[in-house]
Amino acid sequence: MSQPAIEPADSPLRQALTVLARRPAALFGAAVLLVMVLLAVFAPWIAPFDPLKTSWTLVRKAPSAAHWFGTDEVGRDLLSRVIWGGRASLSAGVVAVSIAVVVGVPLGMVSGHVGGWFDSLIGRLTDAMLAIPFLILAIALAAFLGPSLGNAMIAIGITATPIFVRLARGQVLAARAEDWVEAARAVGNPPVRILLRHILPNILPPVMVQATLAIAAAIIAEASLSFLGLGQQPPDPSWGSMLNTAQRFLTQAPWMAIFPGLAIFLTVLAFNLFGDGLRDALDPRR
Repeated sequence: MSQPAIEPADSPLRQALTVLARRPAALFGAAVLLVMVLLAVFAPWIAPFDPLKTSWTLVRKAPSAAHWFGTDEVGRDLLSRVIWGGRASLSAGVVAVSIAVVVGVPLGMVSGHVGGWFDSLIGRLTDAMLAIPFLILAIALAAFLGPSLGNAMIAIGITATPIFVRLARGQVLAARAEDWVEAARAVGNPPVRILLRHILPNILPPVMVQATLAIAAAIIAEASLSFLGLGQQPPDPSWGSMLNTAQRFLTQAPWMAIFPGLAIFLTVLAFNLFGDGLRDALDPRR
């Protein structure tokens, strides 16, 4: 009697995509992020006007068919500036979190695997940085480095690093007790191979989820730094600096604050919704 064919199990990637597809909020977040990224990447071709071009005949004009988001205090098209400002905010979020991941994850992995005095030293430094509010530390570092978008990215990246150090360390400590790590150690694998070949692939899902959520926090931090004059410098557009300018014209031209604020709100909300869905999709208990 012939045995029935065994259906191959779905791959982890397919399972994760299936779970993600069942989360309407996560799909909404992914769609908004896709639109924001496309607008930022293709800003030179999508933006209807030069974001830096002024016109004294168009000062603080309300939204119209010619200028969908209106104009600002020197007659610049607000829609074009919001589109170009997305480049600064998204770049700051991605670059800052990349810095935090590249620095924090290796430190956390080595700290959790080696232990001893190195683990104690990294732990105390991490605790000290986490004891300071995230935004306060970012402002202090940005003020020390000097006002510019690049320095703001570095400041936000350094500030977010302890989060990934602690996450990676906790994941490594949990993985060290697993049978597959003990088996890899028993057959003579060196510590570096165990970390890179066996532990790292298994801690990537929580790191990815944390990175997605951290980008949202980094975008808010960049907007705050730009609002305070420590991020993107005028006349280059940034959502935070646009809000700083708009605060002087809230009664005469409220659209100057509404549209940059709405861009920040939608982008941060989208990252959080997508991050929550990604966390469910990559949950090992699923």
